Amino acid sequence: MTGILITLIAYQVLMLGIGWWASKRNSDSEDYFLGGRKLGGLVAALSASASSSSAWSLLGVSGAAFAWGLPAVWLIPATISGFVINWYLIAPRLRQQSRASGALTLTEFVAGPPGDPARRSMMRLGAAVILFSFTFYIAAQFQAAGKTFASVLAIEQNVAIVIGAAVVLAYVWLGGFWAASVTDSIQGLLMAFSALLLPLLALIAVGGPQELAASLAPDYASGHRLWTGQANFGAALGFVLGLFGIGLGYPGQPHVVNRFMALKDEQAITRGRRIAVSWAVIIYTGMVLLGWCGRILVTNLGDGEQLLFVMATLLLPTLLAGVMVSAILSAIMSTADSQLLVAASSVSHDLNDGNSKKTDGLKRARWVVLMIGMLAVMLAIAFPDDIFSRVLFAWQALAAAFGPLLVITLWRGWVRPAWRVSALSAGFLLTVLLSWTIESPGDWIERLVPLSLALVIAWLGSRAEIRSK
Repeated sequence: MTGILITLIAYQVLMLGIGWWASKRNSDSEDYFLGGRKLGGLVAALSASASSSSAWSLLGVSGAAFAWGLPAVWLIPATISGFVINWYLIAPRLRQQSRASGALTLTEFVAGPPGDPARRSMMRLGAAVILFSFTFYIAAQFQAAGKTFASVLAIEQNVAIVIGAAVVLAYVWLGGFWAASVTDSIQGLLMAFSALLLPLLALIAVGGPQELAASLAPDYASGHRLWTGQANFGAALGFVLGLFGIGLGYPGQPHVVNRFMALKDEQAITRGRRIAVSWAVIIYTGMVLLGWCGRILVTNLGDGEQLLFVMATLLLPTLLAGVMVSAILSAIMSTADSQLLVAASSVSHDLNDGNSKKTDGLKRARWVVLMIGMLAVMLAIAFPDDIFSRVLFAWQALAAAFGPLLVITLWRGWVRPAWRVSALSAGFLLTVLLSWTIESPGDWIERLVPLSLALVIAWLGSRAEIRSK
């Protein structure tokens, strides 16, 4: 355990050092929020990937595979499809159009150009949606950090949550976008290493693919029940569609698509998409495989989201176990830092009608990072929830609010003001309402209905705009 602790401390010191280095590169809000739009393909791919694949990917997905068994296989194509959509469809157009418009944030981009009658309302509404969603999202990351630190340091989980949050807040406060992107890149590599090594060792430990396959095919299940765990075809179809709804939500994630706005050229996109999609295949295949192997190797595990840590200590020597624990923290930090940065931009830039460069926006952004972080810590301590559910709730709220509007804007041009406000509002509010009132297989209603409604509203608004010209 001492070796794990030493490795963990060294890792945190490295992250803080990067934050201090990055603080020297920030001269204005464009540097702090988008790195001066000079991001290369490698850093963009790894940082965007790590940002979209939070503690949910390492702890949540492996825990879901541990609990569900074979039906978790659908998580692999569902999530990888999101990476393909973002890098092949969204990234090229968003980089070009956001650079032309001068937008620094996703909210500013979909809000419309200066002088647009809906711009002010959209900036405030978008900022409110981001702050609401990210408070839940960041709370899930800090809760995961608490679980990890509590396991390693044998301390009370609430104290551990505060420790994990403090490190993330410190280096984002210092370094902004550059700190988040560079640390995310390191964390993304560490996550990929962990997702390759640990599942491979686990597969060897269970006796190979044949033994694993036999354990995933119970005698009482066949057909759609075997592959989805659902009792009838309709429920099975809903389960699969609901999981693919996760992938459809990728364009609406501000902390992910802001990397596309920061890319320096088209070559960076070409290089980045290969790296990002390959990374996604490694991470999600590895975590599902690890969860399946854990069903054989681990018994009496009360919290499935602790599986990765349990398997690391079971299968690895102390030093490598420390690396795996650092990988868990990588997943947490890589998302929390980017979300804190986007939340800060929402308050200091979006709520100021995009004029943060003309004010003390950089100073205000840093204080917002601290405020949002403290609020998320309080939520994680006072209202704990499982990471898988909390992350997906925030994910879908953002997806339905921003994704459809972004897609229509990129392909069809500006949506008329009233329709733009309606699309964002309807997507967000319906997601919140359905998530709290209706249960469905794979949560397909919560994930697909708000997305579809917001897309129809935005499309109709774009047609109205075209007719008016």
